[in-house]
Formats: sequence, structure tokens, C-alpha cells
Amino acid sequence: MTDTATHDAADAPPATGLWTGDRGSLAENSRRVLLALIKGPYVSSDKGNLWAALLADQSAIEERLNDLFLELVIDPILGFAFVRNVRTDELAIPTAVRAETLTFLDTAMLLVLRQILLHSEGERRVIVGRDEVFEQLAVYRGADRDETDFGKRLNASWRKMRDSLRIVHATDTEDRVEISPVLALIVTADTVRQLSAEYERIAASSEEEDA
Repeated sequence: MTDTATHDAADAPPATGLWTGDRGSLAENSRRVLLALIKGPYVSSDKGNLWAALLADQSAIEERLNDLFLELVIDPILGFAFVRNVRTDELAIPTAVRAETLTFLDTAMLLVLRQILLHSEGERRVIVGRDEVFEQLAVYRGADRDETDFGKRLNASWRKMRDSLRIVHATDTEDRVEISPVLALIVTADTVRQLSAEYERIAASSEEEDA
């Protein structure tokens, strides 16, 4: 082997392939966190190695997300990150990730939980009981809505908050949950403004029907 060939080999970048034929350039944990972000609903700092990889390779991960018309939303203080479709008026953007389909009660419950979270700002943990949340949603049961059916719908929304969206987490006390701080990032102030007026109108209509 010539000296030139020896120098060329020494100057070559290290191989990053994880399997034969792999053309990816990210390290393994960076790929894993990229996949976790796309799968959703979010990645939190309790994911140890994955969170560390996200912070270390954030620029490269954002490049790959942008290639898919996605953008990264990250709060290093709260320790949460998620992806959403790029928002721009400069061109038509295809939908890359599908939003969770929410019912009327799902959305109303999100707003109630977010309000409780923000009103408890500064507390280390925000704990709330299921009955407390359900009581605030009672105004949305119209006069023609059967109470048993309405209760089933509330329970379905509660399970969605816990199991699908993962914005509430079980505690040692039955029917009491901890509200995840990620909720304040997912449901933004703009979203709240867009929804609140309509929900207040519906609640007022329900009260008039019951009068």
C-alpha cells in the first residue's frame, strides 16, 4: 500500500453503518429517538439515552424531520419534545403525521386539564381527580343526553388522555392522575383561543335548554 493510500484511509470518516448496506449517518440512539418522535406522541427526558441523543444530535435530527415536512418542538427545561407538521404559507405542505382524532368531549377535557395545569404553575406536580374533571364537563351534557351514555363518553375520553395521548399519568391513588407538563406545549394558547369561545357558546346553550 502506498503512503497516499494509507493517508486516504486514515482521513476517511468513520463508518456509521449499523448493518450491511446501511447508508444512514446518525448514531443508533439518534435514529431511535428520531423514530420515537415520528411515532409520537412525544419523547420526554426520562428516556435517558434517547433524550441525550436528541440534545446531542438536535440539528441533524431537525434536518431529517424537515425533509419529511415536519418540525421539532422541544422544551429542554420541561424535558419534552414532539413533532408536528410544518406550518407555512409559502407552499402547500403534505400531511406527514396524522393528529389523534378527538371527539368534542376529548377536546373539552384537554382544555379543562390545561386550565388546571396552568392554574397550578410553579407546583412540582399537578394532581387532579377524575370526578373533579368530570364535574367541570357536566355543562356539556345536553338536556337530551342520557346520563349513563354521557358517563361512558367521559370515561372513554379519560382513557384517551391516559393511554393514547399520555398527558395524564396514574398515581398511587385510584382515579387521581398527574397532569403532564407537555400538555401546555401540545395545546397552545392560540388553540385555546380558537376553541374556548365555541365551547362557551355550547355550554351556555345547554344551560338555557335546562332552564
